[in-house]
This record gives sequence, structure tokens and C-alpha cells, in this order.
Amino acid sequence: MITGSQMKAARALLGIDQKELARLAGVSLPTVQRMEASDGIVRAVVGSLEKVANAINEAGVELIASGARSDGAGRGVRLLERK
Repeated sequence: MITGSQMKAARALLGIDQKELARLAGVSLPTVQRMEASDGIVRAVVGSLEKVANAINEAGVELIASGARSDGAGRGVRLLERK
């Protein structure tokens, strides 16, 4: 699962805008805009969500689920859950 905030953060790390992410993922710009506007976990057509997540990963950013480990190499950030 991915959140709208994760998508925005991934784009920031990659230095790309929503239009470029849509192009890389093969989805429409409004689709990316709707996903990023989601409060919390993105609710979208599974195929579109997979395309976006794969595009982000292929561009060089690992999306890490809450509580998941990252065994990848490289620098990164993790948003901590607020208590």
C-alpha cells in the first residue's frame, strides 16, 4: 500500500513533477493528481497503482510499507508514525 504523501515524497527525491510521473507510469495526469490528493492510503484501480509504484521503483526510489524492513542500499527517509 502507498499513501499520497509517499508518492509526493518519492517525486521530490526523484526531482520530477506529476506530469513526468504520469508519463513514466503510463497513466493520466489526473490519475496521479487524484492519488496524491488521497488522505492516507491511496484508493485507486489496482493496475494504475501498480504502474505508479513500479515506475517510482524503477526510477530509483523504494517505497517502504509501515513496519516493513528495507534491505536495499542507499540513503533514504522514513516517516515515523505519530503516537
